[in-house]
Amino acid sequence: MGTIPTQTIEQVAAANDIVEVIGSYFPLKRAGATWKALCPFHQEKSPSFTVNPQRQIFKCFGCGEGGGVFKFVSLYEHINFPEAVKKLAARAGIPVIEERGSNVQDDRQHEARQMLLKLHAETAEWFQENLLKREFAAPAREYLKTRGITPAVAKSWQLGFAPESWDACLKWALDRGYTRRTLLQSGLVKLRDEERTDGEVYDRFRGRLMFPICNDLGEVLAFSGRILQSEKEGAKYLNSPETPLFRKGRILYGLHKTKRGLIEAGSAIVCEGQLDLITLFEAGLTNVVAPQGTAFTEDQARVLKRYVNEVVLCFDADAAGEKAAERSLEPLLQHDLIVRVAEMPPGEDPDSLVRKDGAETFAQRIAGARDFFDFWIERATATSDLANLGTKMQVARQLAETVLRVHDPLMRNEVISKVSARLGVAPADFANLVPKTSRARLPNEPQRPARTVAPAPRHEIALLCLLALRDSAARDFLLEQEWPEVIEETPGTEMLGRILAADLRPDDPASLNLFLSTLASEEESLVSGWLLQKMPPKAETVAREWWQGLRLPALRRRLKAAESRMKLPQISPGEIVTLQKQVVDLRGQLDEFSRLSPNR
Repeated sequence: MGTIPTQTIEQVAAANDIVEVIGSYFPLKRAGATWKALCPFHQEKSPSFTVNPQRQIFKCFGCGEGGGVFKFVSLYEHINFPEAVKKLAARAGIPVIEERGSNVQDDRQHEARQMLLKLHAETAEWFQENLLKREFAAPAREYLKTRGITPAVAKSWQLGFAPESWDACLKWALDRGYTRRTLLQSGLVKLRDEERTDGEVYDRFRGRLMFPICNDLGEVLAFSGRILQSEKEGAKYLNSPETPLFRKGRILYGLHKTKRGLIEAGSAIVCEGQLDLITLFEAGLTNVVAPQGTAFTEDQARVLKRYVNEVVLCFDADAAGEKAAERSLEPLLQHDLIVRVAEMPPGEDPDSLVRKDGAETFAQRIAGARDFFDFWIERATATSDLANLGTKMQVARQLAETVLRVHDPLMRNEVISKVSARLGVAPADFANLVPKTSRARLPNEPQRPARTVAPAPRHEIALLCLLALRDSAARDFLLEQEWPEVIEETPGTEMLGRILAADLRPDDPASLNLFLSTLASEEESLVSGWLLQKMPPKAETVAREWWQGLRLPALRRRLKAAESRMKLPQISPGEIVTLQKQVVDLRGQLDEFSRLSPNR
């Protein structure tokens, strides 16, 4: 993959005022020379989130988060650093041209991916033009009208229509210059005979309402096509196949539009279909997602956990919907998500309920959704004769297998209490039925580290870091010293070394933001706190004094090491001469310290 040039990153930082960027997400209130707000990264009642326009950084003195404009966008949008740079570059109208590496295979894969992304983006536009302007798409427009989808909503969600033709999309794409190979890779066309790779191809989507499937950045990766009449032959929904761009089990439909609503609510309404999601979102219920299929996958649950702590399943009230809800449980619980179930009346779905009863009534249904285990226990016992000992034991073992999926100990104890109460058995007796095997980490599941806090260095080192970041004269003095040797020999000075090694300009906030972007998240929070501290007067003089305080023990350590080495057996005469010169030089430097600082 390519890398974004440092010059571009610095240019993007300079073009995006942090007060304007953060103010576009939520209101900031001026407080003297800074701006304040309630922190978006933790719950608080009094504002401790501060934005400093002079330094172009933010800092929360409640939870400790802090950094530059890239860090804020990464945290708030739940995206990585390159994505944050691209988002802010687009905001400022700055083109981002990534530098290519020397790996030819990586370059080819990157180019192929970019070509597929371009094809999907242009195809989505073509499908939409068909829907909004072509006469043959009139039935699709009428269908959307019956579902309460206006042209403006259709345009917002990039809905489109694939003509009832064997090769309309194929011909259009070939005319645009796309190759047959690229079209096959995209899944937009398919081979008539799968065993003949050089045979005829035809459009995969024909006569269908088209829903672009996007990643969380809004890039079109695939499509889902819905037939307009349920009595027609073929599947109701047809999705793109797995491609180099698209892995069905990793994508949540609508996430690029709904992630802000998810973060603000801390809860996700999960529905089955795209139209369900669009109807809910447009009705104001913006914390909604839909898996690509019915049940959640482990990858989708991992993505969702980045945004919420709870999910409310709104699957259909039929056997398939109940089965999908139960299959979703394992991956959701693996990521410690609280699961609730909002039961749909027979024959209804979220789309029909919102259109019939209104968004407020549906929101009340979501608020009253039952804990999954209450729903599941009732369903498991509803048709069972618990007076029969054999039946009770069978149900108990079945429920115990499901309790095994609950990994949080507090939640597990709560579920055990609920089940045992419903079955009329002692909690300890039911707990003994739960298998004792703990869940092993899945092969592709990353180990989730606990949130770490960067250790703060000693006061004198932290002060030197501050001076090297904030004052040009102090920084110039430090750079003139033998700082690499002193830092190498002095524990706890790693960050000072990185600050001095960086090509940064203390008076340029964009340059500081570039440096901050090279740090780990917890390090950036630490350094942003330093940047907001009050500067001492006569910064260069202070830097000289504290630097000498670091240099003195380093000189003593060097002298001790040289004297010890001279005592080693089998040392060569030449090395002894060299060490003697070092000892004389080091003692001279220490004598100079004594003359200048008699109290040391």
